[in-house]
Amino acid sequence: MLFYDSPNPAPNPRRVRIFAAEKGIELPMQEVSIPKREQKAPEYVAKNPRGQTPILELDDGTVIAESVAIMRYLEAEHPEPPLFGTTSREIAEIEMWCRRVEMILMPPIGAVWVHTHPFTAALPGRNAEWGESNRPRVGSAMEFFDESLEGREFLAGDGYSAADILLLTTVDFAKFVGLEMPEGCANLASWHERVSARRSAQA
Repeated sequence: MLFYDSPNPAPNPRRVRIFAAEKGIELPMQEVSIPKREQKAPEYVAKNPRGQTPILELDDGTVIAESVAIMRYLEAEHPEPPLFGTTSREIAEIEMWCRRVEMILMPPIGAVWVHTHPFTAALPGRNAEWGESNRPRVGSAMEFFDESLEGREFLAGDGYSAADILLLTTVDFAKFVGLEMPEGCANLASWHERVSARRSAQA
């Protein structure tokens, strides 16, 4: 088994690293440099036609792409501690919050990143006006999660879960892009401090 990783600030590979660290899984890793566009090299695209990281290549040659799919595989292989829930309600709630992170917060961050950030200046089809129009949407999305965290220690249910991992890596990526958490998001800020203090967050 080999995990094709990319270092920070790439949020999707970091999701898997944190997930594996929480479970105590030692993942053999090979670094793929995004700045050097190694993810677009023919030998890598042959493994993942989307040309993105991360991927997990199994011993039989099977390639699993997409960070949450990799996390699901690791959960099935290493059920303890459960990070996607065990009861039907836990599983549904964690899935709901994972989807909300990916559908509400990540798209506007991605738009700002792709269309306005200096690191992506060489990408074709950039639309700076569209990118800038998404800045306030990021703030509104963070305010939604701030309200959702009222009275909660973790995002989904009573324990730390995959939903917290997705939100943590997304909020941290937003900061890298230059999108700060809005003032007044005390719940989100407190949550962020708690989950960032976990040893796995350094993965």
